[in-house]
Amino acid sequence: MEAIILSGPPAVGKTTVSKLLSKRLGFPTVGGTDILKEMAADRGYKMSGDDWWDTPEAMRFVKERESNTDFDKEVDRRLLKKVDEGNVIITTYTMPWLAKKGFKVWLEGTIKNRAHRMAERDHSNEGIAEKMLRQRQEENDKIYSKLYGIDFEHDRSPFHLQVDTNKAGAEEVTDMIVKKYQERNAKK
Repeated sequence: MEAIILSGPPAVGKTTVSKLLSKRLGFPTVGGTDILKEMAADRGYKMSGDDWWDTPEAMRFVKERESNTDFDKEVDRRLLKKVDEGNVIITTYTMPWLAKKGFKVWLEGTIKNRAHRMAERDHSNEGIAEKMLRQRQEENDKIYSKLYGIDFEHDRSPFHLQVDTNKAGAEEVTDMIVKKYQERNAKK
C-alpha cells in the first residue's frame, strides 16, 4: 500500500489526523518535524512535548536551520525513502511536491480556527497562538520557497484530496481520507 502524505499549514490537525489514521490502518506515522527534532536534539536543543515547535527555543532552531539548507534536505531525503517504502503515514510540508509516489492530502483551516485549536491544546491565549502560527507559517513559506520554489499559498496541484478542517472534526476528516485512500488503492 502506498504512503499517505498529510500536508497543510501549522496547527491544522496533521498530527491528530495522522494518529487516527495510524489506528485505523495500522501504519506507523513519521513526520518531518520528528526528524528535525532529532537533528535539533543532536545539536543540544532541549525537546519538550508535541508543542515544542511553538516555543522560543524552537524559533531559535528555525533561525539556525534557515542558515543551513542541509537540515531540510536531509529531512526530505529520509522522508522520500519512507514514501517509497509505503505503508506509512507522513506529516510534512514538502513531500507532496517532492515525492512522485503517495496519496497526498492537503488539510486546510483558517488562522483563527488553528489558533483556537492550538490555544486549547496548549492552554494558552488565542492571540499569542495566532501570532506564533503566523510567524511559523511565514518561516516555512520562506524556507521552502527558497529551497524548492514551493508556493504553499497557491499550488495545490500535487494533492489527491483537500479537506477543510474548519467544517469537519478529526474523526470526520479521517473517515474522508480512509474512504478516498481505499478507493484509490482498490483501482490499482
